[in-house]
Amino acid sequence: MAQNLRGALVGFCNPLLDISAVVDEGLLAEYKLNADDAIMASPEHLPLFQTLMDKYNAQLLPGGSAQNTLRGAQLLLPADSAVFFGAVGADENARLLKGAADKAGLRTNYMVNEEKPTGTCALLITGKHRSMVANLSAAESYDVSHVTAPANWADIEAARLYYITGFFFAVSDASIDAVAKHALANNKTFTMNLSASFVAEFFTSHVEKTLPMINILFGNEVEAAALAKALKLSTSDIRQVAKRVADMPRASDRPRMVVFTQGAQSTVVASSDSDEVRVYPVAPVPDAELGDTNGAGDAFVAGFLAQYLQEQPLDACVEAGHWLAGQVVRQIGPNYPEGELKFVPSGSFAPAIEKP
Repeated sequence: MAQNLRGALVGFCNPLLDISAVVDEGLLAEYKLNADDAIMASPEHLPLFQTLMDKYNAQLLPGGSAQNTLRGAQLLLPADSAVFFGAVGADENARLLKGAADKAGLRTNYMVNEEKPTGTCALLITGKHRSMVANLSAAESYDVSHVTAPANWADIEAARLYYITGFFFAVSDASIDAVAKHALANNKTFTMNLSASFVAEFFTSHVEKTLPMINILFGNEVEAAALAKALKLSTSDIRQVAKRVADMPRASDRPRMVVFTQGAQSTVVASSDSDEVRVYPVAPVPDAELGDTNGAGDAFVAGFLAQYLQEQPLDACVEAGHWLAGQVVRQIGPNYPEGELKFVPSGSFAPAIEKP
């Protein structure tokens, strides 16, 4: 008998319209950006968005990290499984974002700000690298009063698993806290993503406060290093970082899992209920098939959570994450392939087992 997953997955983040363009390193230098930055826009960055449209033949793509993830997860799940929360403006960009969500079958529960435009994110692609500059605008106005309104809180009560990006600490820490405490009180699964190195660096106290309630923590190797530094773990070894974070104090008896991806390198998984660290290989994508890597991390989480919600083994969760990320890096921008997406576990995918 099929599982009833209606509304089982709820996500929060900043819904942003991506302005994506292939650029030269001179433009990065002009705006003092690095090849793989993920930063919030400062006033000096604001002209960049129009420059991309005017001079670099930019594409407008649906974005926002968790909305990308939930679009992908919904494509792999039964209908009406996922709901996304965030704030948008009352404008055409919001309609574009909702249209992309609707196409994937993802239900959106937006707070609409009548006074600010929908947020945007400049994506500057240089070879295999991409630099992200986010202008949150309406997205940063999200308020906990929206999610706690009875009609919206019903989505929280119906869900089994929650996914919130670290970006949201800069927007509505109160919303994160409310959802995390609900998950804790009701023995549901609360997951977060570190999202960018600045989250661990500048929102350390928020991370420390929330970590005891996190059941699954995602991140990449750069974010893992930033977290290790922020928490003063005195190691940069990604396996040790994963295990030490997994073993930090928890607010319940449920184990904590930490999942660190490393792009085309192996994925590291540690859990508080095991002394072992699992290291999973990543199948390479041929250079000739690469579009760009934007959205690969979001897609990994999408594949992972879709399997996890369906109570599949950890190996299948990671394999699905790798598979879906591999599909997305063959596209331009954070897009999923057209047509039906169906993950079929190989049955032979397995990690190396290591001691940290």
